[in-house]
Amino acid sequence: MGDIRRRGAVVLGVTGLVAPLTLALGAGSAQAASCTTSAGPYQKKVEKFLGRPVDGRQSAADCRAIQAFQTKHGITPNIGYAGSVTWGVMDLMNKQKAVGNNPNRDRKCPTNKGRIACVNLTLQLSWIQDGSRLVYGPVPVRTGRNGYETRTGLKKVYWRDIDHVSSIYNVPMPYSQFFDGGQAFHSVGLSMWNPPGSHGCVNMTTTTAKKYWSLLKNGDDVFVYGRKPGT
Repeated sequence: MGDIRRRGAVVLGVTGLVAPLTLALGAGSAQAASCTTSAGPYQKKVEKFLGRPVDGRQSAADCRAIQAFQTKHGITPNIGYAGSVTWGVMDLMNKQKAVGNNPNRDRKCPTNKGRIACVNLTLQLSWIQDGSRLVYGPVPVRTGRNGYETRTGLKKVYWRDIDHVSSIYNVPMPYSQFFDGGQAFHSVGLSMWNPPGSHGCVNMTTTTAKKYWSLLKNGDDVFVYGRKPGT
């Protein structure tokens, strides 16, 4: 999220999410200094997600896999403990993947507006549709944390700034497309599953933000609905 006072492809679906084990092991060089020997309350669920033997007991290999997942997605403390935050991220990933290429199956995002960017806060997914036709997505996004919730309702893109810098947080917000006060779509250099969330903006990967920039224009509709887990 930024203060607007300072102005300056191929469809990528959730079905294309990298397999969980690959996600977990992709940060092997960034391990934390210590690794817990304690099994967490979600040990079996986490083991299953990571493709580990599901026995509910913490092994050294279990801990390394959990720790790598935590490091990759900015979950702290990253000591390999199968706690509620780690399982919450994994559970969300599972739910996102289950959506497939039909993100508006509940028809909550309007289909009578022409081109519209939809944001499902509950599933932390966004996509662009034109009527009932899916144009791009769905893709994982990172929305406002507790106390900085991304506001719901029907909005419109009203200002775009490709090289925006927030004058509140003094951070770059590339490919910003503002749709509600200081709330905007923009890219970040973080995992889309990095808790606890943004300061209200809809964070995206650079690839997604560039695609949204190419597909949307001032005056296009944005519809935000649902409730982010933990808010």
